[in-house]
Amino acid sequence: MKLHFMKYRKLMYWISGALLALSIVSLIVRGLNYGIDFSGGISMEVTPVEESMTIDKMRSDLSQFNPELQQIDGKSILIRLGLPKGATDADQNQKVSEIKNILGDSVQYSQVQIVGPKIGGELVRGGILAILFAFVMMAIYVWVRYRGGYAFGAFVSLFLDFLLMFGFFSIVGLEFNQTAIAVILTGIGYSINDKVVNYDRIEENIKKYHKMPLDQLVDLSVNEMFRRTMMTSVSTLLAMLGLYLFGGEVLRDFAIAMTFSILMGTFTSIYISNAVLLNFDLRGEK
Repeated sequence: MKLHFMKYRKLMYWISGALLALSIVSLIVRGLNYGIDFSGGISMEVTPVEESMTIDKMRSDLSQFNPELQQIDGKSILIRLGLPKGATDADQNQKVSEIKNILGDSVQYSQVQIVGPKIGGELVRGGILAILFAFVMMAIYVWVRYRGGYAFGAFVSLFLDFLLMFGFFSIVGLEFNQTAIAVILTGIGYSINDKVVNYDRIEENIKKYHKMPLDQLVDLSVNEMFRRTMMTSVSTLLAMLGLYLFGGEVLRDFAIAMTFSILMGTFTSIYISNAVLLNFDLRGEK
């Protein structure tokens, strides 16, 4: 069965525009939910040595600090505590001492990490630079590899991928930390790989079918690669489902964000990057 993807390209333009507008508005109004990595705070990994020290009791004992508690491997518990804006290093050290005084000898401390506002700001800048660098390098690669309409189509869809990923973190409210940076870069890499595979097939078919209308040729090419695209996407989504169900709280947000990046990358690869090609004379570029 041949699917007519390009028949619905205008509808997909509207959907993409609506998602893009929603993402931009959310980023302006709500911003990103920065995690301790970026905003500064305290992260402590502890292991209870007394049976009475359950995660519920620990949450009750530390309720005055309003912490986030996560069971990470069946025994260890991750305590995460954000601090008000403008908190000093002395404030952070004092909070660590207060938590240790409350928990006492009922737990063992595997790791205590304090991220100051200055370090958090540096991590934010470093993460943004990493994303910008990846974007520029991918754009250069696509331009050198294809040029013309292909390069423009890949650039537009790549730009959309980045903005929609940031918008997703803002709209859903997932914690934006160093793991989020890894998710964005991994998802964009997955997406650009899918686009390159489709472009290669379109190039091959242009050489084979000299008189076929471009929209039909693009549909033919996407249909020929559709099985490969679906198998790759579904297998990756199943892996994310496993992480979501059995990976615990620590990996749950990662699985959710990666699932969105896979769906988004598949969508922009099938529609946006390919639909843009219809505005160019690809045969004349060769």
